[in-house]
Amino acid sequence: MSVEVAAQVLGEGPPVVLLHGFTGSALAWGDVASRLARRRRVIAFDLPGHGAAPIPHDPEEARLPDVASALVRALAALGVEAADWVGYSLGARTALQVAVTQPEAVRALVLESGSPGIADSLERAARAEADARLADAIERDGLERFVDAWLAQPLFASQAHLPPDVRARERARRLGGRTSGYAFSLRAMGTGTQQPLWERLAGVRIRTLLLAGALDVKYCALAHAMAAALPDARVAIVRGAGHAVHLERPDAWLDEVEPFLDGVRAHAQARAAVLSA
Repeated sequence: MSVEVAAQVLGEGPPVVLLHGFTGSALAWGDVASRLARRRRVIAFDLPGHGAAPIPHDPEEARLPDVASALVRALAALGVEAADWVGYSLGARTALQVAVTQPEAVRALVLESGSPGIADSLERAARAEADARLADAIERDGLERFVDAWLAQPLFASQAHLPPDVRARERARRLGGRTSGYAFSLRAMGTGTQQPLWERLAGVRIRTLLLAGALDVKYCALAHAMAAALPDARVAIVRGAGHAVHLERPDAWLDEVEPFLDGVRAHAQARAAVLSA
């Protein structure tokens, strides 16, 4: 089976792609997707193993470059040659992969809590082993035990301030996934299996917004490190948010993302006008 993705489309206007994180889906964007869709054509994808996307048979044939190609093909099938790409966590790593390998499909790039991968080979191998063990545990112990342990990580501690109904909704959404899908995603697209992109960042000549929550110290540092390597990037750190800024502070997320995308579009239109004069 070739790699396939699934899409949900909202609104009309300039196209923007949304790529969710691990254990997410197109639905995980919640209110920010519908609000973006007031002025844009929002294309929210389910990545392999998540949501309505099929689970490929072989993880070796569904690495991030394969997924990136599948996303660009799916976008073309919707009549879109290039779009703004917004990714969160796993989705940010995937969006960056598209920007590196198929830049013609990317007009602007927003990476929320993103990473170019693990540069150190020993650390990368250790992460791959840890992800493989976690995948085995998901299949052995079931979704409920996994989801509760996943949400109890320090990475998500900042979500304790969310309203109880929001936390319950997020837990239920994750429990609606598939054990085989989550396990597959870890084996195929986990950080340990990803070839790091640090050395290729200098060639990404796409306007980029690097977004992180102030309470997520690790990813704030990664955002600044990536900004130093990318030719045209800026960092936005959102106060009072952790890893999932779009969930924890959606208004602040939109306050950063929408003006950035509008600015990129205005710049492109002005440049096109000059070139055609």
